[in-house]
Amino acid sequence: MTPSAFRRIAVGLSGVTEHAHHGHPDFRVGGRIFATLGYPDREWGMVNLSPNQQRTWSTEYPAAFVPVKGKWGERGSTLVRLDAVNEEALGEALTLAWQNVAAARKRRSAPSTIPPRRRA
Repeated sequence: MTPSAFRRIAVGLSGVTEHAHHGHPDFRVGGRIFATLGYPDREWGMVNLSPNQQRTWSTEYPAAFVPVKGKWGERGSTLVRLDAVNEEALGEALTLAWQNVAAARKRRSAPSTIPPRRRA
């Protein structure tokens, strides 16, 4: 997998824009980052999975998917070794990360079902 193939797959998802974050290209939907390229170096990318998704992917593809160290990794941030991942697995992981961010954004923008408190 090459950085240009990672980029092609990421920007091919609906509503995705490419920006930069801390000097690394990132990919966003609705203004929220779901993937990064070139972190921690040019050999890697990163996808924001759920912790359960991260466990599944790092178990099924241990050479390609590795949790980020620390709190970010505990929350699902997952490194992708570009030279160890195939296009199909990366496409599925990027799609999951995109869906996670899009779903979270949708939940935040949904109107509250709790009625406003009445003032006495």
